[in-house]
Parts: sequence; structure tokens; C-alpha cells
Amino acid sequence: MMTASASGKRFEIGVDIGGTFTDIVCREPGGGMRVMKVPSTRKDPSQAVIRSLGLMAEKWGLAVGDIDRFIHGTTVATNAVLEHKGAKIGLITTSGFRDVLEIGRQYRTNVYHVVLEPSTPVFLAPGALRREVPERMSAQGAVVTPLDGAALLAAADELVAQGAQAIAICFLFAFLNPAHELQAKALIAARHPKLMLSLSHEVDPAFREYERTVATAFDAYVKPVVDDYLAELEGGLARSGVNAPLQVMQSRGGLTAAQIARERPVRLFLSGPAAGVIGGRIVGASAGMHDLITIDIGGTSADIALISQSKPMIRPEGIIGGYPVRVAMVDVNTIGSGGGSIAALDASGGLRVGPHSAGSEPGPACYDRGGTQPTVTDASVVLGYLDPAFFAGGTFQLKAELAHQAVESVAGPLGLDKAQAALGIHRVLNAQMAEGIRLVSVRQGVDPRGYALVPLGGAGGVHATALARELGMTRVLVPRIPGVLAAAGLLAAPIEHEVSASFTTPLADLDKAALLKALEGVDAKAAALIGAERVTPDEMTISYFADVCYIGQSYNLEIPLRLDAQDTADHLYRDFLAAHDRVYGHAVESPAKLVNVRTVHQAHGSEVLEEMRFAPREGATEVGKRHVQFAGQSAPVPATIYDRDTLPAGFRFTGPAIVQQSDTTTVVEPGWSGLVDDAGNLILTRQ
Repeated sequence: MMTASASGKRFEIGVDIGGTFTDIVCREPGGGMRVMKVPSTRKDPSQAVIRSLGLMAEKWGLAVGDIDRFIHGTTVATNAVLEHKGAKIGLITTSGFRDVLEIGRQYRTNVYHVVLEPSTPVFLAPGALRREVPERMSAQGAVVTPLDGAALLAAADELVAQGAQAIAICFLFAFLNPAHELQAKALIAARHPKLMLSLSHEVDPAFREYERTVATAFDAYVKPVVDDYLAELEGGLARSGVNAPLQVMQSRGGLTAAQIARERPVRLFLSGPAAGVIGGRIVGASAGMHDLITIDIGGTSADIALISQSKPMIRPEGIIGGYPVRVAMVDVNTIGSGGGSIAALDASGGLRVGPHSAGSEPGPACYDRGGTQPTVTDASVVLGYLDPAFFAGGTFQLKAELAHQAVESVAGPLGLDKAQAALGIHRVLNAQMAEGIRLVSVRQGVDPRGYALVPLGGAGGVHATALARELGMTRVLVPRIPGVLAAAGLLAAPIEHEVSASFTTPLADLDKAALLKALEGVDAKAAALIGAERVTPDEMTISYFADVCYIGQSYNLEIPLRLDAQDTADHLYRDFLAAHDRVYGHAVESPAKLVNVRTVHQAHGSEVLEEMRFAPREGATEVGKRHVQFAGQSAPVPATIYDRDTLPAGFRFTGPAIVQQSDTTTVVEPGWSGLVDDAGNLILTRQ
């Protein structure tokens, strides 16, 4: 165990685990910041976190006993779904609703495939692991058929005998009256105390049976995996001498205690990407830019999000592994494109890049860890974008000759030289990422040309100007620590808990007293959750929202509730019409209804990124030149190499250029100019 220090200093640690690197940001007393990148450990991601503690002690002299906050963004829940490596679960439903999970909504996402795959997540609980029991609530929440306790226990016993590690319970209209689900929980817990349970009224208390069943089943599917991971991480931190409580990022962009995250794991699907969006928003504000598109390019994937008027888009339903999961999430589009994406030729001889990635083990060929297939990182080395001796700040040496050998494996069959093949790899990857950006912008009625592109992640800066050029964007905002900004975003995120409840009534008949009573109920639940977070009342803000739709409409929009308004229903209706027009392009004066109410309890986040002292290091701004191959150039051209850490505010330069720093490399194509603003951000503008 490491020895804790009695120095009295308090540090905050943010850790974001990616497919290739684990990023660590340490906030020091007084606002200083230290950053570190270590290779991820694929088999057990927590090991990279524990290893980083030793490196922090060795390199920074940081005593683990001085750590006051430890915040984590994790992809464990998402990976469990994408790789189908979650727990074996059972599903118990009301009699007659056993196959809701399999029937779904009767639509196909890929109607032209010769072999049709299921469009519903049947893998969560195949037919043999689904049971139904006698019980029934009415559409008003009244008991129609009492729960048959004996049948319930028999069903649970059968599922446990078949190896179920968790059980999802989804009873009809439980969101109106959860009595039977609570009774079922008590009976099963008494019989099988170690069995994990997910109840639909706790996971997704809203109507639409299929969506509620899916969310509850996903919660059960990842609960044992997330519980084991976070328990192992908490145990490892404790054994290492860290006394700070572990906090985890949620998909909506707020933090929660690890214990609560273990109880509600379905809310962690976008745990990592959400932090990058928060960091991008804060950086944009520091540069006076409020309309942004962030793209976090790591080794395995790229996470893309839209920020409009300094507000990240929040969607009520996310897509995980191709399946809709009705949980509020930051609107992030994730694609399988990153620095570790593998380039290969398909059966027709065409060049394909991704979605398979070399990750960190074995990694790109240039890592010299056993990887031989060409990746985007290898192509970047061939093109001269990356300095093999300065990768990850010089802590990780690349083997350029291995990169050239790997790229040659696709260059030869294509009849190209290595530079042309490497450019082709970049062009294919950039086209894929540009299409991903269009999904969150053009397809939602937003013209990306009026937005600034914010590249994040270790590979974000390498592709930024090429992506902006392809999309017609003229501004790129490179943060001071882009490669680890998601980890910094963890430190800046607020503690947040959101609780919703069904409240169905026509707006014309809205009873404000009944509305206030419903909000009291969700407020009490949110207050209980926030009580575990060591937050004082003066740090809290409470916001209310309502889900509203036209009467007869299937889907709803989240509208802020203004309880101080004289006519709450009228204000809600007018705001709904405005939102409907903005989202769907039209609105009609037709009766609407309120479907759900929601409260969000939030403790203000840290201004950690704004508090970072911008103090350029003394030294030469230009550290050399090297020949770099750019798209549209017939041969490599000399590019100036700049040291980002020495660039003062007001410093200007023109491309072609390469800007190096410890956590990333920024490639500035010909035709672009750069300016360092007063906050230390690098603003690139197309000439």
C-alpha cells in the first residue's frame, strides 16, 4: 500500500477510460492541473486506474491520502451490451405479456438485408428465461388481480436454477401503482438474497410497455457487470490508500455516487462521452463560442455531439447497440472510427477503415506490441503528422519503420505508394466521421457551417482541419488539453439526480394542486438520492420538466415547467408549440396532454477548466520543420513544428504546421491560420 501524506493538500482526480488510453487529470490546490495518459488494460479496465496511482506518486509526488475527490467515466456498461457480455438474466412479466420483449414495435431497422436479424434485444432474455405470473393493475392503477406469490417464487426459482444472475420485473401499469413489483421484490429477496433485481417502476416509470421492458431488461443485464467492476475499483482504490469516495458520470451529464450508480446502471451507457461534451461546452464559453460541434476521437471510436447556445442536446431515448433504450442521455453519436481503426481491403479490393480497432493490446503496428495490421495511427506516422519520438509527450516511443511496413500491406495491392495509401486511409476515416457529424447537425436541421468544431481525444487534433474542410466549417477550437478533456470534464460536471413519474392529464384539465403533489413525490425521491452525495442545500438547484404531446400523438417533448407562472397550463402549452415547431418544423393549435413530470436536482459543478492558470512555458515556440504529406498536395511540403506549451496569448501562425503537446497533436493544413486566445485556446480559421 502507498503511504498517505499528512500534508493537508487536497487533490481532485478525473479518470476517463478509453479503448486505447486511460486519461487522468489531476486538479491541484489553487487551480493547477496535471495530465497523464496510460495504456488501457482491456481485460480489467480498473487495473489501468490503479496503475496510474503509482505513476502519479512517482512522477508528481502525489500522496494518495491527499486525494479529496475521485471521479470516473466508464464504458463498462456500454461494452457489456455491444459485446453481448452482460449477465444471464430472467424476465418476469404480467400474465399475457411474456413476449413483449420479442414482439417489440414490429418494425425493421434494416429492411433490405437478405437475412433479417431481430430488431428487438431478444438476447437479453430468450424465451426460456422469460416467465409470466398472475397479477394485474388497471390503467388507473387499481388492483384487478392480486399478485400470486407462490407462482412468482416458482418462476424465480426456475430462473435461478437456469443460472440467472439477475431478474428484471416488469408488471403492467406498475408505473401507476408499483405495489405488486415491490411485493415481488420483497418475496424474491427473502428467498434469494444475493440475486440482483431490476424493477420497471424504478428504472423507467412511464407508459409504453415495450420501451419500459427493454430499459428494465438492460438494467438487469448490466447490473452484475457494473456492480463487480465498481466494487473492484472501489476496493482497489481503498487498498491503495485512497479515502475519497468514488463518483461516476451518468449518461445525462451529471455525477452520482458509485453506490447509486451500481443500483441504477442503465444510466451509465454514455458515462464517458458525456464528460467530453461538458468539457467542450466550458471551453467554448471561455473562447466566446456557444454553437459547437464536439468530436472526441480516441483509439477505438469517435463521439460526436452538438452544443447549441451553450446547451448540450439531451435526448429522452438513446440507441445502444442498435436498440432504443429509454433513458435520458446527452445526444452523442458514436461511430467505430478512431486512431486505432484497422485499414483493410474488402472482397472487392476496396479500402475499408474500421469498425474493428487494434485498441491498446496489441495496438497499432507502430506501438511495437505485436500488432501488424495497418491502422490510422500508422498512416499518421507515414504522412509525417506524428513525431514518433514525441508521442504522448515522449513517454511512448513509436516505431516508424513498423508503421511503414503495415501501410505497405495495403498500398501494394492497391497499386499506390505508401503516402498515397496513408492519405486514402485518412480520407476514408474522415468521410465516415463527417457523415457522423451530419447525423447530429444536418439531419436535425442544423447547418454545421455556422458552428465551430471542437476536437477532443488523442486523435482529435490530427483530423480537425480536414474534417472542417470537408464540412465547409471555417472555425476549429482546440482546447488547451484536448487529449484529456473528457477527464477534465468529469471534474467540472455537476452532481445530478433526475426522477420522473407518470402524470397523464389533458392540459386543458390540468389541476395545479395535483401537479404540485406529484412533483413533491419525485422531489422526495431525488432528495433521497442526492443525500448520499455530501451536498449542502445551498449548493442545490432544482428544475422541473414535463413531457407533453398532442392528444393522440405517440411521442412527447420535454418542456420546462414554470411553476411561478400565473397560468402554468397555458405557458406549458405555448412552450410546447414552440418546441414542436423547432423540432418537427410545424405546430398546430390542437389539444395537448401532459404525460410525465420530472425533477432534476443538481449541485453546481466546479469551474475547474476556467480556473486553470494559463502560463506558457518559456522556450522556443518553433521546434523545427519536417516534410508532411497533405491532401491535395502532389508531394510532401515543409511544415513548421510548434510547441503548444510555449505559445503565448496572441501568438499567430499560418499552416502548414504541426502543433505538438503532451496529450495530442494538431495538424494545421495549408490554407488555415492559428491564434492563441487569452484563455490559451488555439483557434484555427480557414483563410
